[in-house]
Amino acid sequence: MSKRVAVVTGASRGIGKATALSLSRAGFDVVAASTSIESNAEFAAEMRAADGEGFLAVNLDLRSPESIKEALGRALKEKTRIDVLVNNAGITRDGLAVRMKPADWDAVLRTNLDGAFLAIQQVLPGMMRNRWGRIINISSVVGQAGSAGQVNYAASKAGLIGLSKSLAQELGSRGITVNVVAPGYIATDMTKDLPEERKQKILAAVPLERMGTPEDIAAAVKFLASDDAAYITGHVLAVNGGMYM
Repeated sequence: MSKRVAVVTGASRGIGKATALSLSRAGFDVVAASTSIESNAEFAAEMRAADGEGFLAVNLDLRSPESIKEALGRALKEKTRIDVLVNNAGITRDGLAVRMKPADWDAVLRTNLDGAFLAIQQVLPGMMRNRWGRIINISSVVGQAGSAGQVNYAASKAGLIGLSKSLAQELGSRGITVNVVAPGYIATDMTKDLPEERKQKILAAVPLERMGTPEDIAAAVKFLASDDAAYITGHVLAVNGGMYM
């Protein structure tokens, strides 16, 4: 059998990059999707060094249905199939609800939730034909527990959980599993600029007493993408050091 093909969105940094590298090392042909990723020579070199001869980079803007269709269409044309979709890309536009601008609500929901759904729609016909597929949506502990100042982000990440559970019920008979990884406090570009006081407050709520790493999340994704996870669907795998149980 030829290598399975995995698409990872938001692949140029953080959790997405760690996931792309992990899947490549595990024997998948990886399609790395992100904005402006095709011109990222450093990332391409790193991917190819990770046993990524089949590596492909495609520019993807999840706010644009046309971009989603074009990027995944190109991946399908060049790879002929997509076996795994990791919906990782996401943005934040934090602010208190009372003052949140409609544009900030719309941008987060369009990218994190609408974009993920439209990407899933593009890969489903092929997965259904092949009667095999893995859809893995990256949510957040915030989507489970909430977070003051992040009503838009929390709503988008909670929406991914409901989306995944419903899809798991729709697609189980076709051999397609749909699962969620819900990261906790992870050391990424998204968290590095938090005020030190807030970082310490968050850490105090983590029983394992450390921040997670992108590699912690990538390991969970790699498991759910594997044959070892064949009887797991509709599940939310929390990788949060115990900060929400």
